[in-house]
Amino acid sequence: MRILLAEDDRQLRLSIARGLREASYAVDQAGTGPQALSLAVANQYDALILDVLLPGQSGVAVCSELRRSGNAVPILILTALDGVDRRIEGLDAGADDYLTKPFDFGELLARLRALTRRRGPVVSATVEVGDLVIDTLRRNVRRDRREITLTGKEFAFLLHLARNAGRVIDRAELMEHVWDDAQNTYSNIIDVYASRLRRKIDDGEKVALFKTIRGTGFMLDAPAARRITPVASGGRQARSSRERG
Repeated sequence: MRILLAEDDRQLRLSIARGLREASYAVDQAGTGPQALSLAVANQYDALILDVLLPGQSGVAVCSELRRSGNAVPILILTALDGVDRRIEGLDAGADDYLTKPFDFGELLARLRALTRRRGPVVSATVEVGDLVIDTLRRNVRRDRREITLTGKEFAFLLHLARNAGRVIDRAELMEHVWDDAQNTYSNIIDVYASRLRRKIDDGEKVALFKTIRGTGFMLDAPAARRITPVASGGRQARSSRERG
């Protein structure tokens, strides 16, 4: 899932973005209101996190303008200014939820999950690439019946490749979305993690899923690479999943 995080405090913004990426979200960042509005208009996000006191244009004003334009993206407002009037102002502007600083990061993640669930009855929980299955809620990975143990960063790396299965992901994109570093594209840390993932995913298997495209990047690829999005119990997709099992 892709999140836009707008926060004027750079250290706090980087800290929140890092935590979100470790929780397997793709994160775009903005430090001002106009920048946040521009990104929200130009891109499709699963949710926005807007600080109230953004320079140039407040988070509440950004929220209000997006709603006037018909943008229904879920919006979570952050603020250090507590009080009922502040919460009412944000909610009346069209925000879906409100979180007061300082907050527990686990609560932020829980509120994001709740916001994205409200978008519709179908929630993406499992990603499949061939016989590789990634459970994004339980953060479990298995290949056929083999359980694969991954570190947090390995999981984020693998999930980004899996969600883009069949597409080559270059080093710059990996550094930005997995390591929260858009500058250090020549770091050998990517190669270290790629080597670890390749061993964990492909060693002993007949079909290699993890591919290195020399001079370009990395990808996960399988003949029937696809994403599985389970539906409510009793739905056609849920039944077909049981039939396959």
